[in-house]
Amino acid sequence: MGDAGPHDKKNSAIVAVLALGGIVVALMQTLIIPIIPELPDLVGASAGDTAWAITATLLAAAVATPVMGRLGDMYGKRRLLLVSLVILVVGSLIAAFASSLAPLVIGRALQGFASGVIPLGMSLMRDIMAPEKLAGGVAVISASLGVGGALGMPLAAFIAQYADWHMLFWVSAGLGVLSFVLTVIVVPESHLRASGSFDYPGAAALSATLVSLLLAISKGADWGWGSGLTVGLFVAAAVLAVAWVLWELRAPRPLVDVRVAAGKQVLMTNIASVVFGFAMFAQSLVVPQIIEIPEFTGYGLGQSILVAGLAMAPGGLLMMAMAPVSSRITMSVGPKYTLMTGAVVVGLGYLMGVFWMNSVWQLVVLSGIISAGIGLAYAAMPALIMGAVPPEETGAANSFNTLMRSLGTSFASAVAGVIVASVTMEIGGAVLPSNTAFQIVMGAAAGASLVALVIAALLPKYRPAQGDEKVVEVESVEGAAGIAGEADDAAGFAASRA
Repeated sequence: MGDAGPHDKKNSAIVAVLALGGIVVALMQTLIIPIIPELPDLVGASAGDTAWAITATLLAAAVATPVMGRLGDMYGKRRLLLVSLVILVVGSLIAAFASSLAPLVIGRALQGFASGVIPLGMSLMRDIMAPEKLAGGVAVISASLGVGGALGMPLAAFIAQYADWHMLFWVSAGLGVLSFVLTVIVVPESHLRASGSFDYPGAAALSATLVSLLLAISKGADWGWGSGLTVGLFVAAAVLAVAWVLWELRAPRPLVDVRVAAGKQVLMTNIASVVFGFAMFAQSLVVPQIIEIPEFTGYGLGQSILVAGLAMAPGGLLMMAMAPVSSRITMSVGPKYTLMTGAVVVGLGYLMGVFWMNSVWQLVVLSGIISAGIGLAYAAMPALIMGAVPPEETGAANSFNTLMRSLGTSFASAVAGVIVASVTMEIGGAVLPSNTAFQIVMGAAAGASLVALVIAALLPKYRPAQGDEKVVEVESVEGAAGIAGEADDAAGFAASRA
């Protein structure tokens, strides 16, 4: 009993350091958002070209999630986590010295590869912490991503307003170094290792599929949804996806076991993840734009990007505050009901948003409600996945879940972009999104939350998977890994339209 206190303190320190890694990655993703409208002048490129500063990060993060997790299983999760932090620092330094678009995009792509910090940290926690402490730790790390994203907006706006824009990346580099040092000091290595060789063909096929699909989704509005390039990328993504599935079914050690992904609980959780990815996006698009759009529109509040960022910050803090609540619900009645509760809360927040967006304080309240629901839901998903698969398949299943969430957010950006571009009004020769467009987006997100609730209700009764003590091969990509990349895509899209 006397060792319980020190042991708990050690666990708390590990969770805090791993959560810091999540905050650093989320901050890195959002630091660039306030300067997106000024980027063409800052780096001497067109607005369409500077959008690659966002797109490159999105694509790199999608590729890094399964690849870094698998490499961590094979060579050590802490080791690969530290490698990811080094990549983040290097990418930040390249961007900090950039004076043109090419090095900025390279630096941003390297920062995107650092998204592997999140799944590696969560899987490392699974290996080194007691099972009864895992739910709370996962919830804290999941919430830390929301905190990092929310705090990154006002911090970045303040730096962009009062200092040179390169300082954004110096801050990112400094935080990366801090996280690296604390990880070295506090976090132990897991002794679990996966045997076998790395699935290079599977990784290449999955990466090509994701790049083709996400590139078509993120750039389709600019290139034209019916253009040969966009259609060709969608077709290529479909063909590559089929080839990847066929390969994974035959591979002796697949990157992602598609048979496990087809199981009812895993499949239903992944479908719910796509829908929640859509729902998560809407507030990142709507809230900042309404706050920043001029008052003469009749619905805009005419505030600065700094005010918009500050309005989003309480939501991130509420997401952190919901971590122990999510853990208690999951431990008492199971993650299925945590997911259902999150869907109800998110749906109520968006339903309020359809009718209640007339002041900054109203937007702060509804953003907080939505963020709290997202915190509940996202913290439940890893437990649902881990409860449905044997330990040796955890990484494959959670990797796929992460990708589903990212795809849901990317599809949402395309759908919301069409709505905002189509439902407009003209004032003084300027074409702006109408208030109706934002109400439609909020209503669609409320509907998506209802769909997620129905899907969650259809999940089978939760039965935790029993681990075999002889199993020493543990896959390790955990479920909350997509949030930072999703926040980057969503916030970047919103800022570019503001």
